Amino acid sequence: MDNPATPAQALSGVLVMLLVDYATQHRAWGWLRLAQGAAFLKETPGLLFAKVMGSGQNGGFSLRPSSSHQGLVCMFESQHQAEQFIEGPLVQAYRDRARECWVGLLDITSARGAWDRQSWGVTPPSCLHHPVDETAPMAALTRASIRPAKAMAFWRKAPASQASLDQAPGCMLAMGLGEAPLIRQCTFSVWRDTSSMLNFAQQGAHHQAIQAAYKQDFFSESMFVRMRILSMRGDWQGQHFDRSQEMVHA
Repeated sequence: MDNPATPAQALSGVLVMLLVDYATQHRAWGWLRLAQGAAFLKETPGLLFAKVMGSGQNGGFSLRPSSSHQGLVCMFESQHQAEQFIEGPLVQAYRDRARECWVGLLDITSARGAWDRQSWGVTPPSCLHHPVDETAPMAALTRASIRPAKAMAFWRKAPASQASLDQAPGCMLAMGLGEAPLIRQCTFSVWRDTSSMLNFAQQGAHHQAIQAAYKQDFFSESMFVRMRILSMRGDWQGQHFDRSQEMVHA
């Protein structure tokens, strides 16, 4: 059964996404974070949800794991708590050990499906400091638990879909992530605007891969989330990003 029954109350809050490419001398520290999972975050104030994820080679969507790329996704009860986390010692520890590190603060504009049988809801305005900027860049998160018997069929379609994402007009950054090799996968991407994001989602290799996934029943669970960038800062794949709250709400 796809997307097993979820609790009546969806999780809703403000999201923090952290992408990191560790410097060579700090990869052991990164592997320890991955091995611990979200256990080291359990005392974080306001934390509703957290996942620590690995990545494919060069931060892509690949069967070959990266020894240095990781992602962290956290949902908080409020923007204030999310900002405290971003400015706190743990995120600074990631930055200090990174060759590149990108951190984004996001509000959820739509979500469907479930992650570990938990659905997500739209970020309530009460969680935010200010009304959101409708012209801000957008982001998308897609994740799926792939049925083991369907894994090879799924991965045969992955390279073309990833290549189209990397080259898509309006895509500012993209990273392939995973909770478990082969069968629990996630993609995160940032887009200049909504139209760029929708154009990619509704055509080409990615669209064909999604259609095939549903037709052939690849997933035991999936989630698709659209978000708006409240702020982002850092470096990723040779690009520098610095969009502050002041810029967003000017």
